[in-house]
Amino acid sequence: EYLSAFEKREVDSQVGWQEAFDTLRLVEKEYPINDEDEEERNAYFAYNVAVGDVLDQDLYVAFQILDYALCSAPGAPLKQALTDKGIGEEIYSTYDNGVRQPYFSVTAKNTSISRRQEFVDTILEVLEYQADGGLEKKALLAGINYYEFRYREADFGSFPKGLMYGLQMFDSWLYDENRPFLHIEANATFAKMRQLAENGGFEQIIRKYLLDNNHKSLVTLIPRKGLAVRREQELKEQLAAYKSTLSAEEIGQIVADTAALKEWQETPDRKEDLEKIPLLSIADMKKEAAQYVNELRKIGDTPVLMHNLFTNGIAYLRLMFKADNVPADLFPYLGILKGTIGLLDTAEHKYGDLFNEVNIATGGISPVTNLYGNVEDNQKYTVTFEMKTKVLYPNLGRAVELMKEMLLTSRYEDTKRLSEILAEGKSRTQSHMISAGHQVAVERALSYVSATSAVSDVLSGMSLYRLVERLSGAGTEQLAELGTKLQQLAQILFRAENLMVDFVGDEEGYGPLPELVANLKKDLYTVEVPAGSYVPTVSKKNEGFKTPGQVQYVCRGGNFRSKGLQYTGALRVLKVMMGYDYLWTNIRVKGGAYGCMCGFGKSGDSYFVSYRDPNLERTIEVYEKAADYIANFEADERMLTQFIIGAISDLDTPMNPSAKGMFSLSGYMTGVTQEDLQRERDELLATDSEAFRKTAEYIRAFMADDCLCVVGGGEVIESAKENFDKVENLF
Repeated sequence: EYLSAFEKREVDSQVGWQEAFDTLRLVEKEYPINDEDEEERNAYFAYNVAVGDVLDQDLYVAFQILDYALCSAPGAPLKQALTDKGIGEEIYSTYDNGVRQPYFSVTAKNTSISRRQEFVDTILEVLEYQADGGLEKKALLAGINYYEFRYREADFGSFPKGLMYGLQMFDSWLYDENRPFLHIEANATFAKMRQLAENGGFEQIIRKYLLDNNHKSLVTLIPRKGLAVRREQELKEQLAAYKSTLSAEEIGQIVADTAALKEWQETPDRKEDLEKIPLLSIADMKKEAAQYVNELRKIGDTPVLMHNLFTNGIAYLRLMFKADNVPADLFPYLGILKGTIGLLDTAEHKYGDLFNEVNIATGGISPVTNLYGNVEDNQKYTVTFEMKTKVLYPNLGRAVELMKEMLLTSRYEDTKRLSEILAEGKSRTQSHMISAGHQVAVERALSYVSATSAVSDVLSGMSLYRLVERLSGAGTEQLAELGTKLQQLAQILFRAENLMVDFVGDEEGYGPLPELVANLKKDLYTVEVPAGSYVPTVSKKNEGFKTPGQVQYVCRGGNFRSKGLQYTGALRVLKVMMGYDYLWTNIRVKGGAYGCMCGFGKSGDSYFVSYRDPNLERTIEVYEKAADYIANFEADERMLTQFIIGAISDLDTPMNPSAKGMFSLSGYMTGVTQEDLQRERDELLATDSEAFRKTAEYIRAFMADDCLCVVGGGEVIESAKENFDKVENLF
């Protein structure tokens, strides 16, 4: 009915093929840094090679494995050679196989321009050596197992499998309309990979695509102080020059167009137009809350939380060690301990060999620190240090053996390796903080009022980064002291009396676990250790963290429970409404930010935050007016139903067995009961206009704490300095 009014137009949408370069192309670009930063050690190098055709089914997978064996795995030869020479604080590789002509890149971060040729020469030397001498078979086998495990498990987290498979289909379908399933059906491909590993196939791929191939580029990012200010000034001058060419009538038209845009932005959609969109009703919503799957068992005196679920033969195991008795002077080093276990030599293996052993036997072993807040009191919490793995049932014993090896025999005295881990950790955290400044701002703002958030900041936030920053580049003596502290932490933590076990799987998978855990406990530490505990300092700081960028991440945080308010499911409706109406309209549509978010926690911790925001003080004003807007909000039944549907969809995200186990574990650890979940859902579904307007009290309550944290451009933060108690560079 609609399209018939138009003529069909033939469009050639075929993605063209870029001709190969005759020789290595050199590209140089500048990027801004703070005036206090050094230009000498802040360059980036990226060595990039176009590798074949995305429609090559075998190469699509083979280069993922090569990426692992050459550079991505700890101790991989390319990564290690560049690290040993000190070319960059962090070395990492990328293989992008989602484009017509895939490419493989090796990047050195925080390096000196003078070392550019050495960077290239080292890469070529390693590639020649690996092509001629042969890649380590265990590394190839580990890479194959790693990617095959991921392929078979198909764990996409909270994203629906159908969506993720559909997106992957475009890797081939965009370029050949007859081959949508080319990379979805990969069982036979992994079998071929094992053959390639045995007959020198990967070495031939290195020779053909990485050495005897001139379709390459070397990109250099050169740091420049004052560049952001200079670019801003140049833009102002360009705009002023353009304005000078306009007539009074043309300027008047621009003003009129801007006013018309603002009027359009502020004009609600017509009710009759909105009602044309099909909508579910409240009656269509499931009434029952998601169910925990928890069964508390015992292995001796060790509690075991069993989640009896079908997992297709995969066991998800967590060894959880309580950190309640870690002394205050050692507690800040928990995050560093997490970052070192599995990346250090052990009594049995070099760290690179250990990583390969893990990926040959399991789907991965990871150390994590977890913080389980108390649902009733944001000043109470439980901290755990956990080792988690996913493994096929027959390999569960090997997984426990490898975890024990990491926990009890890691070589913390290796100061050279500690230095490498710290430098890489610092670099990765910087990248994360720049791209996810909103998370930094939220966690830091909430740490001003919440003990739970203050501890989280020490475990994984700004406080941990400052500690890593201070230790990165430290001398041998300081690193030796760090190693001693990490060994002390291990002896305090990894003890039988601290252990709890979490298991996701069926009874068949659980079968060998009691004996494995009993044997593990016999070998855990029993040496005498100092007793103690950590009590966080909670105080309002209101900080501005300056970056050389041109956008801000603006957060206001606080707590409503401290004002006597109890959590209600209507707050989930408020969150959806703010994200699609008030914050969306004022922060994103009118304010020009990329995004805006909010949260209202069961413990009372709440926040507003903007993402890649050109504004600062204007955004704060929007936050300040939010409560009045909600208190006077007029919503008809249809509009409220839309918000309720959005809130229910957040609660009803599909969960795979691993996620279901984590959901159940979190409920157990935080004290959120099945009754609490049902009450929250009932309150959510029963939210009417009156209940919704009452949530304005919650906004007023948390905003009254006046906690502000901003990560953003130095000039903008300096111009709004009166809003902060403290201003400093993010790095």
